[in-house]
Amino acid sequence: MDTVTAVRATALSLESVSRRYGRRGRAREVVALDAVCAVPAGSFTAVVGPSGSGKSTFLQCAAGLDRPTSGTVRIGGTDLGSLSEAALTRLRRDRVGFVFQSHALNLVPSLSIEENVVLPLVLAGADPGDAGVLARGQDLLARVGLAGRGAESPTTLSGGQQQRVAVARALVTEPAVIFADEPTASLDPESAALVLGLLRDAVRIDGRTVVMVTHDPVAASWADTVLTMDGGRLR
Repeated sequence: MDTVTAVRATALSLESVSRRYGRRGRAREVVALDAVCAVPAGSFTAVVGPSGSGKSTFLQCAAGLDRPTSGTVRIGGTDLGSLSEAALTRLRRDRVGFVFQSHALNLVPSLSIEENVVLPLVLAGADPGDAGVLARGQDLLARVGLAGRGAESPTTLSGGQQQRVAVARALVTEPAVIFADEPTASLDPESAALVLGLLRDAVRIDGRTVVMVTHDPVAASWADTVLTMDGGRLR
């Protein structure tokens, strides 16, 4: 495989990425992340570990929410470290989808369910009244089992339903990578299975790449690849 093909086949890579807090060389310095990994495009990867193992730091650096102390993070071949803050914001908006554990982070209560789904398109400059934008939102709501409820407030939904809306919003821009941060931690087993099934379908049907951090081995069992994080290191 030539270099260009290899880059295109890798959705996410971390090359000698570290994240340190405190002053280097001092006892109070904490190495929260020291990771190397390459995630193939069109795959579902779970990163598993207990609280404090470095999972959240890994996700924040991998998704461009935090800059590592050293090393290189690439999404679809783009070096995140080479981007300005404005360009990094555009990349997260256009090429990355997010599903968070907290419902408060996932959805905007002042917007309707459908407006929440298409919000990334609107932030990118699309007209919220455009027929194509509306159709995209409606199609995705139907896919997650919430057809006909787009005009309602997200506060009318259960936690599991809100997570399904979050998955729909994560898919709306056809992103390179979807990052899911403990997406089932606060859900009952039935709702968790529905959300994980949608993430699995995003890979199987759409060819998206999903990277999920979780402490739950049951959730991790839905993934193609399971990586264990311990002390900021992947294995």
